[in-house]
Amino acid sequence: MADARTQKDDDSGLTRLQQFAIPLVFVGAMWCVEIVDALTPGALDSHGIHPRTDEGVFGIVFAPMLHGDWGHLIANSVPLVVLGTLLMLSGLRTFVGVTAIVWLVGGAAVWLLAGSHSNHIGASGLVFGWIGYLVARGAFSRSIGQIVIGLLVLASYWTAVFGVLPGQPGISWQGHLFGAIAGVLAAWLWESKRTSE
Repeated sequence: MADARTQKDDDSGLTRLQQFAIPLVFVGAMWCVEIVDALTPGALDSHGIHPRTDEGVFGIVFAPMLHGDWGHLIANSVPLVVLGTLLMLSGLRTFVGVTAIVWLVGGAAVWLLAGSHSNHIGASGLVFGWIGYLVARGAFSRSIGQIVIGLLVLASYWTAVFGVLPGQPGISWQGHLFGAIAGVLAAWLWESKRTSE
């Protein structure tokens, strides 16, 4: 039996260590952005999603990399590494594809439907999107292994469900909700694509 350093993933040929390293590097990039933001008194944070504005549409691209403060970034970092690693177990192509769907579809929905005169930043939409994908994937694939992973993710992050509801001021519940919906959409699209191949 191959150990963790040599065991290959069927989709991408990556070792388990590399599968863990990719989400870690991704989160590391967010920390680098936050360092730059801290050195430029929060100048980057204004480039989030501003619903239904011309300049705000560019925030769809930038918002997940921006965080209001270190606490905001820290709160997202551990779930991003854990969930990102679980997602990477399905391969790099799945990681990139699902992330792109959640990032763009979730962000576009925030831009279209969130409240006016607001600025939405942070990777929480990705966290909720990856949760949505990992939980829904088992239902669409009917794979026992994926259903078990989905149930474990749901059990670990069940309190996150409340994050999709309006409530706490300054928290983008819209980003959470639309991220989760985009994750479920990604699970459906990815499974439909897999079964048609």
